[in-house]
Amino acid sequence: MVRKLLVSSIAIATAVLAQSAGAQVGPRDIEEIVVTSTTRRAESLGDINASVAVLSEEELRRIAHSHYQEALNRLPGVNISRNNGQESLIAIRSPVLTGAGACGSFLVAEQGIPLRAAGFCNVNEMFDSNTENAARIEVIRGPGSAFYGSNALHGMINTVLPDPEQRMDVTLEVGPWGSYRGDAVVGFDSGNFKHMFLATGESSDGWQDDSGVDQQKLSWVYQYQTQSGFMLDGGFTRTNLNQETGGYVEGFEAYKDNSLRQTNPNPEAYRDNASFRGWTRVSKELDNNWEVVFTPYVREVDLNFIQHFLPGQPTEDNYHRSLGMQFASYKDMNDNSYLAMGLDMESTFGSLKQFQDNPTEGSAFLRATIPQGKHYDYEVDAFQIAPFIHYQYYINSQWDMSLGLRWEQISYDYNNLMLDGSTKDNGEPCGFGGCRYTRPADREDDFSELSPKLGIRYRFNDQHSVEARVQRGFRVPQSTELYRLQGGQTVADLDSIQLDSYELAFQGNSNNWEYSVTGYYMDKTNEIVTDSARANVLGNDTTHRGVELSGAYRLTENLLVSGVYNFANHTYEKDAASNGILEGNQIDTAPKRFGNFLVNWQITPTVSTELEWVNMGEYYTNPENTAKYDGHNVFNLRTNWDVNEDLSLSLRILNVSDEEYAERADWTSFGGDRYFIGQPLRAFLSASWSMY
Repeated sequence: MVRKLLVSSIAIATAVLAQSAGAQVGPRDIEEIVVTSTTRRAESLGDINASVAVLSEEELRRIAHSHYQEALNRLPGVNISRNNGQESLIAIRSPVLTGAGACGSFLVAEQGIPLRAAGFCNVNEMFDSNTENAARIEVIRGPGSAFYGSNALHGMINTVLPDPEQRMDVTLEVGPWGSYRGDAVVGFDSGNFKHMFLATGESSDGWQDDSGVDQQKLSWVYQYQTQSGFMLDGGFTRTNLNQETGGYVEGFEAYKDNSLRQTNPNPEAYRDNASFRGWTRVSKELDNNWEVVFTPYVREVDLNFIQHFLPGQPTEDNYHRSLGMQFASYKDMNDNSYLAMGLDMESTFGSLKQFQDNPTEGSAFLRATIPQGKHYDYEVDAFQIAPFIHYQYYINSQWDMSLGLRWEQISYDYNNLMLDGSTKDNGEPCGFGGCRYTRPADREDDFSELSPKLGIRYRFNDQHSVEARVQRGFRVPQSTELYRLQGGQTVADLDSIQLDSYELAFQGNSNNWEYSVTGYYMDKTNEIVTDSARANVLGNDTTHRGVELSGAYRLTENLLVSGVYNFANHTYEKDAASNGILEGNQIDTAPKRFGNFLVNWQITPTVSTELEWVNMGEYYTNPENTAKYDGHNVFNLRTNWDVNEDLSLSLRILNVSDEEYAERADWTSFGGDRYFIGQPLRAFLSASWSMY
């Protein structure tokens, strides 16, 4: 099938080359790019003093990603590691992080509303967002603004859905390994009331054994303006995922072994996830130049999966529901400044159960310390409150300054529904000194943090500027770090992680080119680690520094080259010999160099093609820095043909050179090298119809 699609694409390109070319491609005008992630209201990217990168709707439609990694890794500072199916691990100015701290280090949102409650994150939560139908995806690198608090530590990803309008679009796609996908957008315009449905569904058998995926997403968005001047816009997003999960393939350079590449060591593994979010944004401009915005929302998430990576392979079932609100007020001053003040509040109920169906296999120690039956069963009530203030002052035509301050408090009320301690679920003791899993007694915990921001910008002229930023981010301990204990630990004496960030950025543009150079230094303290006794402790400090380069240049009216490249150095700042950590060592899964380069060719007014080069540098896979992955280069080709005003055809050929590589390389003391293996050469053909 791949060969047929390759031949078809060549034939299409050959047929159209004889036609005259007339369309232009070029860098986007930075003043025309609208973002909402920094202050929760629409602003020109050129007016924002922040490290923000944007994927536009046009780019997203051209990429037509089957996994959000394919799109987001085009942005500076972003390195999302694709695991199996729809799973992923995020890195933004950071190593690829794992465990509870991985999701807690990044705020992932849709319409500015976090996908998960603070303290209840999941490393794979990005699949709860309807990125397939987004109008744009915005990424803030480094700590979030004063409008966002805990979890916006290393960065923030915000999916923005399109405004409703009168339209009807349908897209159908077919690919290898029984892959099918359908997207539909249906919108209605009734004057002062507009609404639109955004739906996507996909099914694939998976390219590895027992790794099929079925996923559905539905969003509804609306806008309504009342006669009294109130503007209402909101909607909901509902997602469902049923996935057969492929585990790590073990063995040195197993990604090069044809007898191992398509195998799945964990055919029993699965992941079922359902989520729902509903929101309404109520805004009004008052007579005294104030604009007020009030956004109540509800959230519900239900996740069930086998922890195939643990001895005994217990099943985890975690659930949480939230009721929250975001309030912000904005006042444009007469002295070229504006002031914003607001308050965020959220109440969450969460629960977690872990149950092991079968006896543990393996050594006598594992069989004695990991019993069959229930390991955890607890509930947590959480409450979050955060007032904030933001001030922007345009001193003159060249200088401007922004100040922000956020205070946030998060409280947990934990209730253990089982026996306290490290016993079996019937109270019997385990051998070898106790069971692995420990259930602390009922308790309450609260954390409060202050997060300041300062930004200064100088415009050399209308095309070039320099920006400096100093800010602090934080994340509170996640509920699993506090209450899902091991090794006999009865209390996790943890504190919030803090990150101090310093940035200097230069950027500029003209009619034919644009550039951005950003240097950063970040110092992170109170890092939460699991020690050799499996206790959660405040174990390390780390530093993160690097340079992010991005740019685009129009070679001709129809040929554009662009790219991003990242130089980074992530190191441990304290010894932790029990974990193999030495001061000065590179943090594992933290490449020093990686990037993405594109050539866009508008062949004719109706045919365009894009060649993408994805470069991943080498990185260590263990904290001792004794094992490493050599990196890879992957090439992708995407071609689009607008047959007429209503019909377009697209062809995506991924991994054109059929590179044998690993999406993620890892190393463990008990198993050695292991990999999530990159997919081979594959092609997807799609057709899109616009009804009106």
